[in-house]
Amino acid sequence: QVQLVESGGGLVQAGGSLRLSCAAYGRIFSDYTMGWFRQAPGKERELVATSTWSGYNTYYSDSEKGRFTISVDSAKNTVYLQMNSLKPEDTAVYYCAAKYWRRSTWSGAPPLFYWGQGTQVTVSS
Repeated sequence: QVQLVESGGGLVQAGGSLRLSCAAYGRIFSDYTMGWFRQAPGKERELVATSTWSGYNTYYSDSEKGRFTISVDSAKNTVYLQMNSLKPEDTAVYYCAAKYWRRSTWSGAPPLFYWGQGTQVTVSS
């Protein structure tokens, strides 16, 4: 069974750091682009960062540039999101996603697109 399983969320004070992990099971994701999204209460899900499986190409939303780093450990089949200098407005459920590299949108269904179940990040002021 193909799964993306996030972990590493929790409660942290403003200015602190967390590292989220997304373990990929059930298939090879070398032909996929990996992404982290987040959804705060009452808001739409938004893109945080993306990376090719090779890690050569990455993208960050403007609000995360310089604070967050996405990385891929292909040997462990795991994607990471290192989050530094956290702010209360970073509070959200963070989701891992994988889309087949030719797919233009971050949506769809297996085998072209997968979501993880999410992990809660809460930043206190």
